[in-house]
Amino acid sequence: MTDRADLVVVGAGTVGGWASVFAKADGIGRVIVIERGVAGGGASSRAAGIVRAQGGTPATVALGRWSIDFYRGQGTAYGTDSGFRELGYLILAVTEEDERLGRARVDMQHRAGLADVRWLDSHEATAIAGTLAADGHRGGSYRAGDGYIDPPRNVRAYSLAMQAAGVELRERCAFTGLRTSGDGSRVTGVETANGVIETERVLLTGGPSLRSVGELAGVRIPAGAARHTVAVLETHDTFDVERMPMVFDLTAGLYWRLEEGGLLFGWSDPDESPGEAREIDWAAYERYRERLAGYVPATRDLGLRKIWAATIDYTADHLPILGPGLRPDGTAIDGVSVALAAGHGMMWGPGVARVAADLAVHGETSLIDVKDVGLDRFDVQGRSRVVPDSVALPYPAAVE
Repeated sequence: MTDRADLVVVGAGTVGGWASVFAKADGIGRVIVIERGVAGGGASSRAAGIVRAQGGTPATVALGRWSIDFYRGQGTAYGTDSGFRELGYLILAVTEEDERLGRARVDMQHRAGLADVRWLDSHEATAIAGTLAADGHRGGSYRAGDGYIDPPRNVRAYSLAMQAAGVELRERCAFTGLRTSGDGSRVTGVETANGVIETERVLLTGGPSLRSVGELAGVRIPAGAARHTVAVLETHDTFDVERMPMVFDLTAGLYWRLEEGGLLFGWSDPDESPGEAREIDWAAYERYRERLAGYVPATRDLGLRKIWAATIDYTADHLPILGPGLRPDGTAIDGVSVALAAGHGMMWGPGVARVAADLAVHGETSLIDVKDVGLDRFDVQGRSRVVPDSVALPYPAAVE
């Protein structure tokens, strides 16, 4: 018997999961999601849950705004949600140059329609953040509507939504390649470890593993993978509050937020070599822990409650990848789309998934202008021709 689908999605992470739900809602017939492990078993369940509309480009502002609106409406739309909490988000300026760039970024965000983001001076920032030290910073940009989600709850939410929509999820079913027409111009099927699925539409996702997925598909995807570490400190009376904004030290790539009566903090180290990594770098932990104590003195003597490292994805310009799958010679494979959130799966994931579903089903989208987020922006060395997003963790400079 021949196995057929109207759309095959490779990868059951945040992007692949929600994209499959959106595609079904748009009226496409049979949707099959294949996953080499289990749904959400990669970066989607190991993230810190950061959600903000304070992007560094108009496109990422739009993705963030759409995603936050989506999180707010999940309960009504799906009867389940990702645990979104609007606690506010403060992006610190440490140097005079940070402040200059930050104020210019706020102006851009206003032009992009994000009217409620504002600049706080150091006194205002200290007052609104509660536990933030009065010195060591120059204030920063702030938006009350930003916040965070619960990553494991998000995996549950899209898993339930997939089930309710009639999406077929095949776990422990590895993608092994594409089948194409005789001239290679269009896709005709997907090869898996469990057999072939005939289809004319394929969406490649996969987060940190997307580069290897691309290699199997004959599509060059210049996306890197790097270690990202998250830790949670013990409870403290200072953190027993209903609301305290998340704070991001953009210069150092350090952020922190409330978590179960304690403080969660995380970081990415730009000096690391790219690659899969889930071991804890304890020397880096001590450095970032000391920097955190300078901003939040109450953390200095707190014990460590838990810590984990995850491999997350990134691109050279910190922007997502959304567009047709391209062969190494630059020509497109008709019917193949690629989607990557570039390390922002919780923040942009629903928006990226919405665009990905639009492109896979309709061939166009109205959410963002995709001309600068396709694979064609990269040269053969993986360098991008577009201006990078300025609000991002400091990933390694290269993707290899």
